[in-house]
Amino acid sequence: MLLPVTVLLRRADAAAVIWAALLARAAGRGHRTIAAGLRVPASTVRGWLRRMNTRLEQVRVHFTVVARRAGIDQSAPTAAGNAWRDLVAAVGAAWVAVTTRFGPAGLVGAVTVGQVAAASSGGRLLAPGWPVSPGHC
Repeated sequence: MLLPVTVLLRRADAAAVIWAALLARAAGRGHRTIAAGLRVPASTVRGWLRRMNTRLEQVRVHFTVVARRAGIDQSAPTAAGNAWRDLVAAVGAAWVAVTTRFGPAGLVGAVTVGQVAAASSGGRLLAPGWPVSPGHC
């Protein structure tokens, strides 16, 4: 089955909702506050954050490589001094590279950061065993 870029493998919530939770965590919010703001069960948000917390560096490297491969003369994202903010910067750099190279609109409208994260991870952003190796695309 092909998944649209608006969802992630084995997740009931849209990629945009999950991305919003990851952004909120990078901003320093806790899982209960994030869950209340997104109207998602706290246990679900806690699961997303725990899964991502175990792979922050590998995912940051993956999206840095995506940004470099998709971008033209693009510099590496500046380190933010926090693993969560560094991840957000890397995904943001990948989004800028993809939308600069291929255009800001796709088949489903404007290309969002969450869609770039979902598509360039093959929908596996929070799936077990992903990423396979650092820099694997």
